[in-house]
Amino acid sequence: MRYQSLAIPDVKLLRPTRHRDERGYYMETLRQDEFERHCGAYTLVQDNHSHSKQGTLRGLHYQVDKPQGKLVRVVRGIIFDVAVDVRQGSASYGKWVGQFLSEENGDQMWIPPGFAHGFYVLSEGADVLYRCSDYYSPTGECGFRWNSPELAITWPMLADTPVLLSDKDATAPLFPPF
Repeated sequence: MRYQSLAIPDVKLLRPTRHRDERGYYMETLRQDEFERHCGAYTLVQDNHSHSKQGTLRGLHYQVDKPQGKLVRVVRGIIFDVAVDVRQGSASYGKWVGQFLSEENGDQMWIPPGFAHGFYVLSEGADVLYRCSDYYSPTGECGFRWNSPELAITWPMLADTPVLLSDKDATAPLFPPF
């Protein structure tokens, strides 16, 4: 596994090594000791799986009472995955990084606690798995609009494909939400 810091150094791209033969491939997607050495001493306690249609945009979400780090990977399809720094006082507060994750490239993105997360589905559909460093807390759930002008996120939108949003995401406040 190769670990690469992105434009916001706390956000990491994990590139698993695929061992291929005539049967297909095998790859290790997490090794706790290496993960801790490169990303910090986080234990991943909850696994989530989302299935989304093309044009779906989920996010931007975070938790205030139990901040979650997320290790995100795609097992089917392709997404543009985004992390926004919402850590008050951080040098990169309000900055974002984005990465294409797909079943083809096998890449994973580590988004530490204190970041909002969202993604946009570019393929016909996508299955996204994310392992979290804390449990989901509905009382601490927060978010802001994916197209907040202050963030100026460059989403690679598909022409002639409507953006599919949940009601919660469509009515979320602009950034900064407080």
